[in-house]
Amino acid sequence: MGIKERFDAAAAEYDAQRRKLLPVFDEFYTLPLSLLVCKKPCPKVLDIGAGTGLFSDFLTQRYENAHVTLIDLSDQMLAVAKKRFSGREGFSYITADYTAYPFREKYDMVISALSIHHLDAKKKAALYQTCYDILEEGGIFINADQILSPSPGMERLYHDAWMDFVRQSGLSEREIEQAAERTKYDDPSTVEEQLNWLAAAGFRSIDCIYKKLSFGVLAAVK
Repeated sequence: MGIKERFDAAAAEYDAQRRKLLPVFDEFYTLPLSLLVCKKPCPKVLDIGAGTGLFSDFLTQRYENAHVTLIDLSDQMLAVAKKRFSGREGFSYITADYTAYPFREKYDMVISALSIHHLDAKKKAALYQTCYDILEEGGIFINADQILSPSPGMERLYHDAWMDFVRQSGLSEREIEQAAERTKYDDPSTVEEQLNWLAAAGFRSIDCIYKKLSFGVLAAVK
C-alpha cells in the first residue's frame, strides 16, 4: 500500500485522531497564524498537502474572507475537506502531487501542515523554491511539520516521548498501529537544513518560530 492509499484509508478518522496523535496540537496550528500577519483582508492562500483542510480551517478563522486552494494527492482526504467547507465560498481543490503540479497563480500565503516531511531532501529543497516562486512579494510561507533532531540520541528520546503520549491518548491498538505504519513514509529534515533551503530559494526573512520535541513551525517571508 502506497502513501496515497494509506492516507485514503485514514481520511475518515484523520481529524478525530489529530489531538490524540499530536501532543502540541493547539500551539502547532494556532501560533504561526497569531504571529504572522497578512495585510490583505482577502488573501489568496495555497494549502499544500492540505489533507482534510484542518490547517486551512484554522487560517480562515483568522482570515474569514481568504480565497483558499487546497492541493493533496489523496482524493479521500480532500473529500473530507469539501464537507468541512461545504456551503462556504472561496475554496477550490486540486487532487494532484504538489511536487509536480504546474502552478500558474500567485499567492499571498502558502501553508502546509504535516506533509512536507514525507519528501526527501532534494524534493523539499525544490518545493521551497516553488513556494518562493509562486508567492507575491511580501508573501508568507508557513510549514508546520515534523522536524528531525541533529542528534540521533535526542531523536530517540523524542520518539519515545511521542509513543508514551499516544499510548495514553485513548487511541485503540489498531489506530496506534496504523499511525506507526504511516511513519514509515516519513523523511524529516533538520531545522538547519530547511532554513538553508529556504535561504537558497530566496526568502529574505526565515526562522523556526516554534519547536517542541519532533514538531516545529518554519516561517519565511519573500
